[in-house]
Amino acid sequence: MDAQIALLLAQDGIVNGAIYALMALALVLVFSITRVIFIPQGEFVAYGALSMATMQAGVTPGTLWLLITLSAATLLAEGWRQVRGALVDWRATLVWAVGMPAIAVALTLGWRPSSVWGQALCTLALVTPLGPLLYRLAYRPMANASVLNLLIASVALHGVLVGLGLLFFGAEGSRTPPFSEARFELGGMTITGQSLVVIGVTAALVALLFAFFERTIVGKALRATAINRVGARLMGIPTELSGDLSFALAALIGAVSGLLIAPLTTIYYDTGFLIGLKGFVAAIVGGLASYPIALAGALLVGLLEAFSSFWASAFKEVLVFTLIIPVLLWRSLRSVHVEDEE
Repeated sequence: MDAQIALLLAQDGIVNGAIYALMALALVLVFSITRVIFIPQGEFVAYGALSMATMQAGVTPGTLWLLITLSAATLLAEGWRQVRGALVDWRATLVWAVGMPAIAVALTLGWRPSSVWGQALCTLALVTPLGPLLYRLAYRPMANASVLNLLIASVALHGVLVGLGLLFFGAEGSRTPPFSEARFELGGMTITGQSLVVIGVTAALVALLFAFFERTIVGKALRATAINRVGARLMGIPTELSGDLSFALAALIGAVSGLLIAPLTTIYYDTGFLIGLKGFVAAIVGGLASYPIALAGALLVGLLEAFSSFWASAFKEVLVFTLIIPVLLWRSLRSVHVEDEE
């Protein structure tokens, strides 16, 4: 291996690490607020990429019909909760189950954009509301269950979403045009504009999330819920709304990741699962709690994957997932067992 090959592998590792960083952020965000290990996070990646590819083919994506179905199911579920005497926040329900889907329908069926950026906007409008709707239907009824039961629900939901992805998009993969066709030469190495878009968008999104959690009231409420759910509830913070927002952000991050990676590789209906698993490895490095360490872990995963593909391509995935073993061993030796709390 010479210096030029090492630089090319490092470039691939950084670009892939940026995508895994977004996955890790979403997983840490959802787990810290709702205690859900969100296995289907990768499905948002596949849905985002394939929905945009479907729109570029001139076909209405099946994601739209899934969104409408989930919206109707959510309205029925909330109506049933009210009949049984539960207190229902209809303002939030109407936002997620009526307002956001109506915007998605208007953009997808009414506007039908032909530009790449317009189609990306439509894709984000389609995929983002799926997060809170899935939370309301699958997770909120069992919000007080153990982490293991929530994990089992995540595995089941993953199977359902993968099957729906096969139904909506078929077994053949798709790619989308890059957001930038530019190419730059630096020290004999070619840097594509799409790679810069991936890194730039990832950095911008991380900065926006940092500002959101540090500077806004809503972000601080989400942080309070993540630190102490019971204390946040006693202080008047609506923890159910916190779950809605965390899943909405996770779906948005997943959709953005899908849009960024689709021009670089062919995306299939089940591709998101492997991407999500590598993001999960990065999140585990951060203990499912630390955002900065999770970001560093994602960069490590990306670089390890890139250099493994050169030295031992047949064992590339094995080496990446083996990284989780020493991390878990180190954390188990440092942790002190305490009784489970809410």
